[in-house]
Amino acid sequence: MSFVEKSGKNTWRVRYWKDDGTHGSIPGFATKKAAENKANEIDSERRHGTFLDPNAGRLLLADWATTWLDSLDVEQATESQYTSLIRNHILPRWGTTSLSDITGSAVHGWSKKLRAKGYAHSTVTTIVKILSMMLADATHERLIPANPIRPQRRGKRRRAHRREALWAAPDQVLKIALQAAVAAWPGAGTLMITAAYTGARWGELAGLQRFNTHLDDGCIVIDPDIGALHEVDGALTLGPPKTEDSARTISLPPFLIEMLRAHLDTHCHSHVFVTKDNELLRRSNFSRRAMRPTTDGTLHKPRARHHLQPIVPGLVFHGFRHSHKTWLIADGIPQVAQARRLGHVIPDKIEHIYSHVAPEIETRLLQALQQRWTTALTTLLDQRSSHDAAATTVEIGLNALPAVEAA
Repeated sequence: MSFVEKSGKNTWRVRYWKDDGTHGSIPGFATKKAAENKANEIDSERRHGTFLDPNAGRLLLADWATTWLDSLDVEQATESQYTSLIRNHILPRWGTTSLSDITGSAVHGWSKKLRAKGYAHSTVTTIVKILSMMLADATHERLIPANPIRPQRRGKRRRAHRREALWAAPDQVLKIALQAAVAAWPGAGTLMITAAYTGARWGELAGLQRFNTHLDDGCIVIDPDIGALHEVDGALTLGPPKTEDSARTISLPPFLIEMLRAHLDTHCHSHVFVTKDNELLRRSNFSRRAMRPTTDGTLHKPRARHHLQPIVPGLVFHGFRHSHKTWLIADGIPQVAQARRLGHVIPDKIEHIYSHVAPEIETRLLQALQQRWTTALTTLLDQRSSHDAAATTVEIGLNALPAVEAA
């Protein structure tokens, strides 16, 4: 039961029991009657389960963030992303603010300033989403009456422009790989070609091990338990691939089988793809040393060690996966075969369960990939007779990447 007591010469306050067994206090009532009315209101709300401790909302967001992060049960990479965005963006602005003092208009104004500073729309959206999740859980814990962040209905309409994913044609993939063999190391070029002709993700190839590479059977296996290399806060660990359907067997076209045989003879590491120093791959290092110079070119850098032609400026490693998907569509490969190969979920649950890839479809798929490789290689060999800088780089790349000769 709540009760009232005199707190000053002409003021009263209400005392009530808190969930932790201590007393809470609401001061500032000018008459005893007003205080009693508030006490009766609190008791009524308790009986109906609608009472909110007015002092709970005074909890600072920084303190709630610690509790909230400790309660998360998400993938390690997701938790690392949340922690980083909270530490670098949310706490500097809202850490010393009480939960009850955070308003929707203030949050929307803050997000507008973040975009004005040059942060990507997707980044700002993610930051606000995390803050909204924190406040939604605070509402569930009855610390505040409601989540103050609501969709903004006023103001100019903002259209997020979806950037079309870049992809590369087979001859462009080959040129990029040959430049990587020159500028980085031969294994980098083999990795790029494997990505483009299997559609496998970065983590799946970086985590691929010899015992899951069955070249006599013409396939590689993405293991459901250790089929991907994960990098979280600088630490590299083997774990499951992105989704349950990502655990799969990927068949290889004939040329790629021979290319991987030659590649595996160049080192003795347990992983198929490693750095030139026989260490596990890191995405950022590979992007800096291999992807960016070989796709963007280095002609704009006077001090670059290698003068490389721009092939597909802006292409990222995931673009090889987009390229593979694009090729399969162009070759008329059925949707189910595309989904199985790429590790995608077929939206229709019934179709997902009962759809299978017939052997003749798999054969046609591999023949199409083999033909793409043959055409790209033949075209490139015909072009290397010229004496320009691009042809010279191609010639050097062909010599640096013995796996191409094996294929």
